[in-house]
Amino acid sequence: MFKNKEEFKFEFSRRIIESYGRTVEEAHITEKFLTLETMVRDYASVNWATTKSVVKNNEQKQMHYFSMEFLMGRLLVNNMMNLGIYDIAKEGLADYGINIHDLEELESDAGLGNGGLGRLAACFMDSLASLDYPGHGNSIRYEYGLFKQKIENGYQIELPDQWMKTGFMWEVRKPKHRVPVKFFGRVVWNESTGRWEHVDAVVVNAVPYDVPVVGNDTTTTNTLRLWSAEPSDDIPANSDFRQYVQNVRDICQCLYPDDSTPAGKMLRLKQEYFFTAAGIAAIVKAHLRVYPNLDNFHEKNVIQLNDTHPVLAIPELMRILIDEHNYEWEDAWDIVTQTFAYTNHTILAEALETWPISTMQTLLPRVYQIIEEIHRRFIGYVKEVSHRDQELIDRVMILRDGTVYMARLAIVGSFSVNGVAQLHTDILKERELKDFCDIFPNKFNNKTNGVTHRRWLAYSNPQLASLITETIGDTWVKKPEHLEDIMEHVKDPILQNRFLDVKRERKQILADYIKEHNGIEVNVDSIFDIQVKRLHAYKRQLLNILHVIYEYQEMKSNPNYRIYPHTYIFGAKAASAYYFAKKVIKLINSVADVVNNDPETNQYLKVVFLENYGVTLAEKIMPAADVSEQISTAGKEASGTGNMKFMMNGAITLGTLDGANVEISERVGDENCVIFGLKDQEVKDLKASGNYHAWDYYNNDMRIRRAVDSLVNGTFHENKEEFRVIFEELMNRNDEYLLLADFASYVDAQHRVATLYQDKNKWAEICLVNIAKSGFFSSDRTIEQYVHDIWHLEKLKF
Repeated sequence: MFKNKEEFKFEFSRRIIESYGRTVEEAHITEKFLTLETMVRDYASVNWATTKSVVKNNEQKQMHYFSMEFLMGRLLVNNMMNLGIYDIAKEGLADYGINIHDLEELESDAGLGNGGLGRLAACFMDSLASLDYPGHGNSIRYEYGLFKQKIENGYQIELPDQWMKTGFMWEVRKPKHRVPVKFFGRVVWNESTGRWEHVDAVVVNAVPYDVPVVGNDTTTTNTLRLWSAEPSDDIPANSDFRQYVQNVRDICQCLYPDDSTPAGKMLRLKQEYFFTAAGIAAIVKAHLRVYPNLDNFHEKNVIQLNDTHPVLAIPELMRILIDEHNYEWEDAWDIVTQTFAYTNHTILAEALETWPISTMQTLLPRVYQIIEEIHRRFIGYVKEVSHRDQELIDRVMILRDGTVYMARLAIVGSFSVNGVAQLHTDILKERELKDFCDIFPNKFNNKTNGVTHRRWLAYSNPQLASLITETIGDTWVKKPEHLEDIMEHVKDPILQNRFLDVKRERKQILADYIKEHNGIEVNVDSIFDIQVKRLHAYKRQLLNILHVIYEYQEMKSNPNYRIYPHTYIFGAKAASAYYFAKKVIKLINSVADVVNNDPETNQYLKVVFLENYGVTLAEKIMPAADVSEQISTAGKEASGTGNMKFMMNGAITLGTLDGANVEISERVGDENCVIFGLKDQEVKDLKASGNYHAWDYYNNDMRIRRAVDSLVNGTFHENKEEFRVIFEELMNRNDEYLLLADFASYVDAQHRVATLYQDKNKWAEICLVNIAKSGFFSSDRTIEQYVHDIWHLEKLKF
């Protein structure tokens, strides 16, 4: 493609002329941007083809990661950096008078995910390729993302996330690999073949769009396959083709349709089956292009199910083996149960997917029939091993009370079940999934999450990356465990001061963004205390803003009370139907309106809510943080990955002992993080005792009473009923997530943070320790553990 600046310029000019019929100077900025994207994709395609060839020729085992979400973020800079061509392109464009950063800003975040689940999948893809393992993604090509968040008058407004409006040049459409996917219809027995057949089905074509996943400084380039729904020529008789076309389009229109209605539930289930069925069919076809049959399918393919969304892949592979390749049940089940591994991402019972049997039976009649048989045989097995313990049998049923329990199906059909942090896995084994752990003790294991340190440190924070490289060399980019070498330098006052300079520079970048987008002036020498994540009651953004209210009230009522200057920064989307969460967003913004405009306090206290939080915005936020808020109720957060990104960028964790916070605190030591609040077992015991009463805390702590009363006395909104739902949740629904129980401890923790921050060199030392210990939380480590314990892949050799 191009090896130096001159070759780049020639190729760039040639493509502009051929594609748009104009010179570089005449071309519009979007044309320049699209040309650059296409050039980088084509540059990667050489390695992409080589990777596919090596896998095929060496008959290597491959891993397929099935996930409803892949929150990839922008790919242009990441791919150019990984390919080692960023500087060439930057200099070549500069010769044309083009600032590469102007082109970078035109790229949208791909609307293929929402939160930690999808970002984890993206980090895994990066690490797999960078470590030379053959591992590919399977998902849906959503036309629109979750939504674009606007804040108007403090309220969240949802707009369509039109992420493809300037094109998505990374993808390559592969119509020759289209797969028919069947919905509805009925199942009949064919006497002549001795097989069940799915007839009168509505057929939808799944067409793949492949995106290259570029490894860092390596030839390995894997594939993220995104499936798009298109009409089939096989339209049901006597149907309105226009309605059929609309129904087809609905499948890939939006990430997470509202499933609060029967129609929404049907669409969500249709999405899940659509991409899993298409993905399984494609993997089977690819396997049969190399091998004579599917007897060794599990030896050459391992499929990781990222949460319960893709679990229909288990009965779907059974269907293909039995109905299309004439395997007997036992032989098919033997292949299936050696193919699938399942990652559980939640402790919350409401987040473990279930489906009405009636919905699944209607939409997927043959797949449901197979689930019934899996259930029947599993219950037979449990009866044997449990000596007919009926209570146990009732608790582990896949089908019960008109419901399909997807997590149970996943466990039964997989050879491995993993949690995503040690505490999370322990809770699954000892509480939430204990019955299954007793039945299948060898299936359960832990794989603590990680994040790709290349994107979240090396590329998004070049100032800090340069300082680290000057201090310990650049081997950490390939081997993140080498960040530990920083430990030899953490007490060096010169390094400490240079780190503080870097942090201040990154805070200024974020402050400029806040000024431009929010119109708020923030003090870069204040403590940047940041909580950014999906808005949910258990993540306790409400505890954070109640503490802000407390501090504001103290300053207003006590002239001698002063805090160290603090800027509290929030970013979060609330699910469109999640009324409580949307009210918390309004509360944060209402508090911001009051405190930011109060001349008596605003030199000490500012509150900022950043709208439309996503990957690109996170790349500005993480490097600027002083304090990482990780304050979920202990035992509720599976892992968290934001905590790892903040840590890598030299922020101190202020958190409960929940999720991966436990392992962060173990690695950095108690003196290098600030932990508060009830522990998991204490939460469990308090709940079990029935002795928790929110009103007791309200009546016995004036700080709590005053802050809670401000929700309904007009302090932050002229309508005293505006935040009534929040008040009710805390006081009359007894504070499910124990905010009031942890409030005093949280206040003390915030005081400790402020005290620590005022000793600048000690603070810098703590931050440097966090960076040094963050190598463990690279997704490179996580992937190596998956490979060693679950996937058993071999590295590609070119």
